[in-house]
Amino acid sequence: QVQLVESGGGLVQAGGSLRLSCAASGSIFSITTLSWYRQAPGKQREALADISSGGNTNYAGSVKGRFTISRDNAKNTVYLQMNSLKPEDTAVYICNAIQRGRHYWGQGTQVTVSS
Repeated sequence: QVQLVESGGGLVQAGGSLRLSCAASGSIFSITTLSWYRQAPGKQREALADISSGGNTNYAGSVKGRFTISRDNAKNTVYLQMNSLKPEDTAVYICNAIQRGRHYWGQGTQVTVSS
């Protein structure tokens, strides 16, 4: 079992920045891909960014150039640096880990961007 705990959400003005963290614990051996998703009210969950164990990254078009995903394997933590935030970025941001083909999810952290 893998447990994921997100932190760093909050209220920010448009144009501002936030850095989200997701700490993994439990049976973390062989975690491969770590990802960030978000879900806004009434919308489907959206994949934002992922990072492999080797550090390769992928981004959704909606956040590319504004968000940066990174991971610290020594701390078992994945980060999402979010810059140039827009009101439409308002959502619950959720961490995901893949281990041996199984997905684990965190509870999420709320990000609210005011105009």
